[in-house]
Amino acid sequence: MPDRRKFVKLSLLTSVALLINKRSNASTSTDSQPVVTKDSPIVISTWDFGAVANAAAWDILKKKGRALDAVEAGVMIPEADPDNHSVGLGGLPDRDGRVTLDACIMDENYRCGSVMCLEHIVHAISVARKVMENTPHVILAGDGALQFALANGFKKENLLTPASEKLWKAWLKRSQYKPEINSENKYQHLPGDIHNHDTIGMLAMDSTGNLSGACTTSGLAYKMHGRVGDSPVIGAGLFVDNEIGAATSTGVGEEVIRIVGSHLVVELMRQGLSPADACRKAVERILKYNPVKSKEVQVGFLAMNKKGEYGAFALQPGFTYAVKSGHEENTYASKSYY
Repeated sequence: MPDRRKFVKLSLLTSVALLINKRSNASTSTDSQPVVTKDSPIVISTWDFGAVANAAAWDILKKKGRALDAVEAGVMIPEADPDNHSVGLGGLPDRDGRVTLDACIMDENYRCGSVMCLEHIVHAISVARKVMENTPHVILAGDGALQFALANGFKKENLLTPASEKLWKAWLKRSQYKPEINSENKYQHLPGDIHNHDTIGMLAMDSTGNLSGACTTSGLAYKMHGRVGDSPVIGAGLFVDNEIGAATSTGVGEEVIRIVGSHLVVELMRQGLSPADACRKAVERILKYNPVKSKEVQVGFLAMNKKGEYGAFALQPGFTYAVKSGHEENTYASKSYY
């Protein structure tokens, strides 16, 4: 009898060990990027400049502040940076020389707000939050978004900096529009050069385990006036499901919108995929429906689940993301299909 009990006990222990090993392998099968489990609070964001944005978000999270407040404060940093030509002040204009901003924000309660084609306001993300909290709507666009912002105390400013205006005028000499794949020298803009993929998306989990996200951009450089990408589209550029996780995207928004990319990533995590695997599957969906175009553009996804595990995947090399938690502060290069 003791031998039988010993055998049953050994069998159970072996089964548990195999199950744990299987889950561990599943969560890291796509990406060797670091994975943090149950590390709350934590904030992650797209691109190298996300590190500075994360620091501002962390100032709130470390004091047990709310994830929603953290992501708003975080992305406000690049929005106010005149040297960042893809977000907020200093963003490269459309082909008519007008800087138009897109942004959205989403909290743990499925509340969300968005602005599209907003001009003259530096902090589009804060206007998006006002839309979420002070109106019955989700989206305000164009002149209506500006009117709402001014009525709520936002200051009207000229977003076209001398540096961005110079680049736009250099582009006008050839007026050729082709979104280029991001390079490693994203901040060294040559005359007329186009680097279109530096949208900032930020995801945070606070000390209570609640998630929120924010996404803000000046959009594709020299775009047609009125063009809107994925960044302000809930489900495309950003999606938060407090039961499962959150995701955001960067790159050519048209490709993300076609597959409702961030929502897709969250739903794939709901099915049990790790954040990195879910991002990879979303990229593969883009490849499936547009294999020719996918070789010419960049799209990257970044995700976090409720355990605090995070991961990313992109079409092309060059996509980076930043992480800040209680024991980690790093920037990582995402894996890519090509």
